[in-house]
Amino acid sequence: MKTKLGLLETRFLAYAQMRRLQTVRPGQLTEPLRLSAQQERRLLSRLSQAGMIARVRRGLYLVPPRLPLGGMWSPGEILALNTLMLDRQARHQICGPNAFSRYGFDEQVPTRVYVYNNRLSGDRRIGAATLTLIRVADERLGSTEEFPAEEGLTAVYSSRVRTLVDAVYDWSRFDSLPRAYGWIGRELAAGRVGAAEIVSVTIRYGNQGTIRRIGALLEREGISGRLLARLQRVLKPSQSLIPWIPTRPKRGKMDQRWGIVLNG
Repeated sequence: MKTKLGLLETRFLAYAQMRRLQTVRPGQLTEPLRLSAQQERRLLSRLSQAGMIARVRRGLYLVPPRLPLGGMWSPGEILALNTLMLDRQARHQICGPNAFSRYGFDEQVPTRVYVYNNRLSGDRRIGAATLTLIRVADERLGSTEEFPAEEGLTAVYSSRVRTLVDAVYDWSRFDSLPRAYGWIGRELAAGRVGAAEIVSVTIRYGNQGTIRRIGALLEREGISGRLLARLQRVLKPSQSLIPWIPTRPKRGKMDQRWGIVLNG
């Protein structure tokens, strides 16, 4: 870690602070700091490796709002995420374990941010922020809520009801079944979500397995036949059975209406 700022680093950080720059790109510093392209490239590389600025991608860096006094700086998770998504002109929503924690379904606080988006996939590290980017089709984005975040930013999350549906849909990625069944039951009982909402979001964003599992769950919860019929109408004919809990052996009572083996 760099413990002492050099003259060039000090000039850069002072300039960025004076101009209130949040991001810098190659070519932006050559004229005001009287640098060659090579000097600029080396400066940004040194500052990034020293942890004084954060590399978002090649050619794009986040800079601190104040001088780090020779110490390390890292952007918050939402700043890192929003900057990357804006740069790629991507739609996105925070999902999975982060949304489970946000809505109080799970007490565990994730160490990374899970993000549905329509541009990028894979893990990214921006400063100390670790992002798991899950690329999805445009039609699978939507049903979101916005929350205030650090430094006046806005964090975009999957909505409460969408998060419940995704806990069933994306169970293998989020390790969320059978816990999600309990979450849905409790949210319905507390009136924080409605059965009609769950049905609508399931039809729009779920797949056939999600529709079957949520249909069987809502029937167990005593939801009206009219809403169950809405789900059943979008099911495709199939002779195959799927397990109620995918991680357990496929043995148990059969629910013929929803094509499910009740194995737990």
